Amino acid sequence: MHSDHGANFTSWGFSENLRTWDLTASLGSAGDCYDNAAMESFWSSMQTELLNTRKTWRTVVELVTAMDTWVYFYNGKRRHSYTGYMSPHPCEVLWNDLNNPLLFP
Repeated sequence: MHSDHGANFTSWGFSENLRTWDLTASLGSAGDCYDNAAMESFWSSMQTELLNTRKTWRTVVELVTAMDTWVYFYNGKRRHSYTGYMSPHPCEVLWNDLNNPLLFP
């Protein structure tokens, strides 16, 4: 789990939770705002596009299912300005084609 050096991510309780769920902590370098920018953008988008659309979720399963569906959409279908407003899958196919030595020796 990647995070910055904030007190909530370096606390004993948070570290204990990571161990409970068999997750490995990954902390960005101190004072480097760019290392975590992609994840901050991801969480901001999820907050705006999914989590803020409802006041409460009936069950944890309902929330987890909604988050899973949103992540699938975000990774596979949502258009991103960074890729010229292509969704990730076509962008990845194009990237692989352009870097394929059989197609472009």
